[in-house]
Amino acid sequence: MRKNTPSASSKNGFIRIIGGKYRGRKLPVKDVEGLRPTTDRVKETLFNWLMQDVRDATVLDCFAGSGGLGFEALSRFAATVTFIERDKSAAQQIEANMAAVKATNARVLLSDALTTTQTKATQQYDIVFVDPPFRKALAATICTQLETNGWLAKEAIIYIEVEQELELNVPENWRLYKEKKAGQVAYRLFLRE
Repeated sequence: MRKNTPSASSKNGFIRIIGGKYRGRKLPVKDVEGLRPTTDRVKETLFNWLMQDVRDATVLDCFAGSGGLGFEALSRFAATVTFIERDKSAAQQIEANMAAVKATNARVLLSDALTTTQTKATQQYDIVFVDPPFRKALAATICTQLETNGWLAKEAIIYIEVEQELELNVPENWRLYKEKKAGQVAYRLFLRE
């Protein structure tokens, strides 16, 4: 996916919050290799799917990158959002953006999502965003780890955004609920049973 960039002379871009209490806010994004903020069109579809589920949910944004999905959830009154991001400058930008919107119900873990989810969870999440860097074969591994290490609430909703050609294997107790494609991206919503 292309990044939104404010000008040709700038290496950094921005994300735009498309709904909720922060609607219309533009938040800066660091130019980090492999970072592909989810497009507004995909975010709009996703959050239409999640319309009844985000309010008061505990949310985990794995491979947070720009934090766009987590900020969209915060804007729509999620109870808490935990961002996992391994790139220090991207994590610092998420923290700066949290301060800019005065989000006190969010935190950033400066860590690799695969390493973090290898351990037993101390909290379970209602909604989990999995949007790993493309063509690195990370999606199946993190899905397995989220399930086996107790990161998911009983009826959790898992959003996965991957390259269209990837054949995705998920745990057996996840049921495909919604699915769409946009350009080179396939995005799916799974319900844990």
